[in-house]
Amino acid sequence: MDSEELRAQQAPLKEKYRESPAAALITLHAEGALGEGVTCSISTGKALIEAGLHPATGGSGMQACSGDMLLQALVACAGVTLSAVATSLGIPIQAGHLRAEGDLDFRGTLGVSKDTPVGFQEIRLHILLESTASPEKLTKLMELTERYCVVLQTLRNPVIVKTIIGS
Repeated sequence: MDSEELRAQQAPLKEKYRESPAAALITLHAEGALGEGVTCSISTGKALIEAGLHPATGGSGMQACSGDMLLQALVACAGVTLSAVATSLGIPIQAGHLRAEGDLDFRGTLGVSKDTPVGFQEIRLHILLESTASPEKLTKLMELTERYCVVLQTLRNPVIVKTIIGS
């Protein structure tokens, strides 16, 4: 896809959202079902993923770890966003590799230390690109990728998450 094809595909959507902002509001969803042992099966629409405990918390390592899935979502979103921005701006990318890594202290998750936070303490997103673009264009590409990456922005600016039992 080139920049003209992307613009042509997005133009009617942008116009629709300008004219009717409510049309731009959608609700994404994910569903899961408790499985055997300490697992939860997640339906992605493309595959079924069985999530389980990380080995550092007593899991077998045979199921997906939700922490890994969070990092994978960041890599996927940043990669798609970067590709879209590069396409839109006509920035040539010959190859690219993204890697996310995050630091967890499982003492918090396991309740061993009440002073240890539960969750990632730091996440690093590494992006390695092969491009003939100027350093200025690559800087702009990174700036816009960070600005428009939904998962990155959600992690940086946490939203209210409500847990609702029943219904």
